[in-house]
This record gives sequence, structure tokens and C-alpha cells, in this order.
Amino acid sequence: MRLNSEDRAVLDHIARDGGQIVDRAVDWCAINSGSRHLAGLERQRQILLDAAARLPAAPIDVPLSPSREVAADGRETEFQHPPSLAVVVRPEAPVQVVLTGHYDTVYPETSPFKIVRTRPDGALHGPGIADMKGGISVMLAALEAFERCPEAANVGYRVLLSPDEEIGSIASGPVLSDFARRGHVGLTYEPALADGALASARKGSGNFHIVIHGRAAHAGRDFAAGRNAVIGAARVAEKLHGLNGRRDGVTINVARIDGGAPLNMVPDVAVVRFNVRFPEAEAAAWFEGEVARIVGEIGDDLHAHLHGLITRGAKPFNAAQQRLFGAVKDVGALLGQDIAWKPSGGVCEGNNLFASGLPNVDTLGVRGGDIHSEAEHAFPESFVERAQLSALILMKLASGEIDARAIRAAMETH
Repeated sequence: MRLNSEDRAVLDHIARDGGQIVDRAVDWCAINSGSRHLAGLERQRQILLDAAARLPAAPIDVPLSPSREVAADGRETEFQHPPSLAVVVRPEAPVQVVLTGHYDTVYPETSPFKIVRTRPDGALHGPGIADMKGGISVMLAALEAFERCPEAANVGYRVLLSPDEEIGSIASGPVLSDFARRGHVGLTYEPALADGALASARKGSGNFHIVIHGRAAHAGRDFAAGRNAVIGAARVAEKLHGLNGRRDGVTINVARIDGGAPLNMVPDVAVVRFNVRFPEAEAAAWFEGEVARIVGEIGDDLHAHLHGLITRGAKPFNAAQQRLFGAVKDVGALLGQDIAWKPSGGVCEGNNLFASGLPNVDTLGVRGGDIHSEAEHAFPESFVERAQLSALILMKLASGEIDARAIRAAMETH
């Protein structure tokens, strides 16, 4: 690979627009778009519709089906998500790229973490600045600049921005799968690590809830007639926690127990909520078998019902992934960026894309850290760095210096 004059012109354009790439991400962070804050999500979506309108094809809404949730009293409810936003450009082009991101954050509507400030070390500190409003700004900047490339017609792309990644992409998952089947490679804009490293192998993940039903009774007059669901939940939680260490790479995090009653009443409902991480499909199957056993052994005249599912399969660093990451490393070298990678226990839309056969790099967003906390930050200089990296990846896909079809073929033969 080499840099030519057309490449340099696109990269220079990004450098000139660097302040705007940062500023719009900062502005977006002032909008609370927590995954369950529907008004905030809608406001963010409308702003992104305007921002994406600068691409060659008009953005469109992709309606999502409601997801099922388990309330604290054990009843199932529906949660209606706002649409995903999509842009489809040149679907007839010989090379097809899928670019994904999410416009929800982890911060609830009531969070006091609302604005971006600059730390003494120059880092931007604010909600979503790294995960991933900064990443979306980088993505759009790269695509806008790429359209200046003389060979842009060789690459078509599908952009998908979704409102539910932080709660497992349960509603947008089928759309991600559909997009993945139409592409050769995928680019996703989760934040990179602070040193710019990418996530290589990723574990899979699932979110589950076990609802335990007992029998209510007066704690004084008729205690023996009661069947205590909270005690059942505690026993289930202990057994789930006891699975840790029994299978290499599998972790079960019991995150919460809902339930309870007045102190003079035996509680009849409780809910145990937990997450699993696993390194491969065989480990996931082992976990599912163990959970089924725990549910089936509840005893004491209690009844347990399992809800939830594995939302993201594991993403091993297979031959196709290695080939794609090697190409990204070569592109980075042209820019003076030393691209490295390491495995991650985290999950993201890259897991969904991989599960549907699409090789992808899913940490092309800004450099930053402390995501999912009120210390979240991003380094402002990384906005231009990462936009230039993505734009040059697209240009090398267009020129054929990165062989997208061969990378996808390596995935299919794995």
C-alpha cells in the first residue's frame, strides 16, 4: 500500500474539519439519550437524521419490534424502541461495507452527568463522548470525506445507527444480521483503547432473569403456609455464582435481585437478574444446560421460570479477522499510527455482525476510556486520527489494495 495524491487530499480535508468533528460530538453529548429515555433518544435521532443527510443517499428510519422485559413483580412487559437510522449508498457497487453504531448511552434520564468538560490533561470528559457519540461523528466524517475519492464508486455502504446497543441490541439485532449478510467487511465505532488498540477476540454475552413464585402468607399467623420466593432467589443466586470457575472463560455476574414484601408477609415473588460471558459456542451450551438444571431444582414448592437469551455470540479472532486486522494495521502505518489489538471481555454490535458471517473491526471510534462511568473521556486529537484511518480504509477498499471479497471468502471457509 502507498499514499497517493488523491488519498492525501481526502486526509487533508478531514484535518481541516477536525474542530467540527469534535464540536458536533460535544453538542450531541448534551442530549441525554439513555437507552430507556425515549424522548431523549428521539431528539438525538432527529439530529442524526440531519447530520447523515450530508451523505449521497437520504437517511431512512428502520422500525424495530418491541422487546420483552421482566418487571420487578415478575410480569412480562413490552418496551417499544425508537427506530434505527439507516443510509444505503451504492448497493450495486462491487465492494460492500457495513458501518454500524449506536445513539443510546448507558446514562439514565436522571443522571447528573450531562455536559462535556475539558480535563487538565486536555481530554474531553462527558456522557457518551467516547461511547459512542464521538464514534458516530468520526464515522460520518470519514464517509463524507471518502465521497471526495475518485474511486468512491467502487464501494457501496450501509450505515446503521441503533437505539438499543447498550441493552443488548435485542430489537436491532435482526436488522444488524440482515445488513451483515449484504456486506463484505464491517466497520463499527465503539471506542478504541486509550493507546488506540483495537479489540480482537470478544466473548459472547447473554442477559437472563429467573422469576421465582412462592406463596404469600402472614408472617405471624400462618408462617408455615408461606413459600418464600426471596429465599429461593438467594439460593438460585448462590448456585449461579457457584458456576464461576467451573468452565474456562465463563463468568456469571448475578447483578440484581428484585422482590420482597412487608415485614409481616412471606414474599411470593422474586426475580434474579444475571449476565453471562463465554469464549465459544460450546461454553455457551454448557452454561445453558447448567442454568436449566438450577431452574429445575428449585424445590420447596417454589416455581422458577427462565427468561432471557444469549444476545451476542462469541467473536473469535479467526483467519478472516486476522486478515482484516492486518490490512487495518497496514493502513495505520501509512498514517504513522501503530495499530495493535488485544482480546476483550466486552461485547458490541461487532459480535452480531460476526455471527451473521461478516468479518469486522469494531473499535474504530475515538481513543478514550472509563466508558460506562462518570469518568468517561476521549482524547480530542483522536477524532481526526480515527476519521483519517476509516477514510483511508475505505479508499484502499475502493482501490482493491484491501481485497474485501477475499476477506469475506476467508470467513466463509472458516
